[in-house]
Amino acid sequence: MVARAFTVAFEGIEARLVEVQCAVTPGLPAFSIVGLPDKAVSEARDRVRTALNSMSIALPAKRVTINLSPADLPKEGAHFDLPIALALLAALDIVPREDVAETLALGEMSLDGTLHSVVGALPATLAAAAEDRALICPRACGAEAAWVGDVRVLAAGSLAEVVRHFTGQAPLADAQPGEVVTGFDGGDLIDVKGQERAKRALEIAAAGRHHLLMTGPPGSGKSMLASRLPALLPPLTPAEALETSMIHSLAGLLDDGGISRARPFRRPHHTASVASIVGGGRGAKPGEISLAHNGVLFLDELPEFPRAVLETLRQPVETGDVVVSRANAHVRYPARFLLVAAANPCRCGYMSDPARACARVPNCGDEYMGRISGPLMDRFDLRVEVPPVAFQDLDLPPSGDSSAVAAARVAAARDIQTDRYARNDAVRVNADAEGTLLEAVATPDSEGRALLIRAADRFGLTARGYHRVLRVARTIADLAGDEAVRRDHVAEALGYRLPSASR
Repeated sequence: MVARAFTVAFEGIEARLVEVQCAVTPGLPAFSIVGLPDKAVSEARDRVRTALNSMSIALPAKRVTINLSPADLPKEGAHFDLPIALALLAALDIVPREDVAETLALGEMSLDGTLHSVVGALPATLAAAAEDRALICPRACGAEAAWVGDVRVLAAGSLAEVVRHFTGQAPLADAQPGEVVTGFDGGDLIDVKGQERAKRALEIAAAGRHHLLMTGPPGSGKSMLASRLPALLPPLTPAEALETSMIHSLAGLLDDGGISRARPFRRPHHTASVASIVGGGRGAKPGEISLAHNGVLFLDELPEFPRAVLETLRQPVETGDVVVSRANAHVRYPARFLLVAAANPCRCGYMSDPARACARVPNCGDEYMGRISGPLMDRFDLRVEVPPVAFQDLDLPPSGDSSAVAAARVAAARDIQTDRYARNDAVRVNADAEGTLLEAVATPDSEGRALLIRAADRFGLTARGYHRVLRVARTIADLAGDEAVRRDHVAEALGYRLPSASR
């Protein structure tokens, strides 16, 4: 008679149910696992056999066959250890078959039966909730899995504890959610001396999730400004926090089960590969753009990134997701992030400084910034120059508002957008609006429209650029608490779009 346990296999952030079937039949002693297992799953037989021996449970001199169904779904990861062990124990009538079949299990086992943490506990719990099953997982994953709240989560430290639970000797207590961890601390905006225009651009970017490019010489404060952006962003909603944490769970980035309501802030180095940015590698794991979902992706020294890496950003910036296609995997990850980039004006960085400019001006700047393609540059809603700050100004008292004050304005603007797009699940902020919806909410008054048409005609704005100016103008109006988009809102939005000479 076949005994059954259940677990999951991961396809992107989706956890697909896998039935673990175990049959103990007469024949030559053997232990085989079938159903398209990878190397880690195939090695489970040795870990399970040794763990059972450590509990004084000897396998019979028969043939043990483990089938992972559906058989055409690739099975990867060591989290199959625990469900395989439970299916085998149920087949040996050591634990009740019905109770095991009503749960979903995952966990890696050591040779003495100790359960170790695995990735993907959060999406696995959602799959258990959809199947109306309890979840059994390692104790290190219990706090993370318990955040779902719609399913009973049992966290055990070893296989022996799981056996005692199923036999009624020592039932496991329900796991409790872990504490919410804090987010990225990049300092306060008020600590930045000068750079009022750049601070304003940060606030607009945070309010409407508009992509931002900052250019300026080394030491002007571009990276420092970008690090202040997370403090301006509102906390993740419960739905966004769960969505974001599922991706981080698959990447193994959740510590001690803590789920943060702070928005992610990812800043990969410019030597990063395409797979690390977009996703891929073994198992098509999520990349930096997906780890920054609902948060910020900061690319410092933007022209130094390989051209292939930069071009892969164009589609996710528009669609809000990315499809990672490999020979053995084809998965979709969400990737709706706020792109912030910083760049020097040229390779040496001092093109705008008459005292330091090289003899190749302006060709050096054109060649350096030319590494950023026109289509990618067109996707930046806000482009701001960050001039150097004189060292004499560093002793001046703080200027402008603190991060808390600016964040309050951003939160108010976000609340306006939440109410505006409440009936549209695909649109959360102004940067998502398009088509007739954008025309309905962002069409400026007659003076503003005339200004925008003149600017578009004179400076050759693309259709994408035209619509992005409308979105930014709508956000500027929201920050001001204005229901209508007026000429001054359009003028400020154009100021962040057009070349400095035209301004």
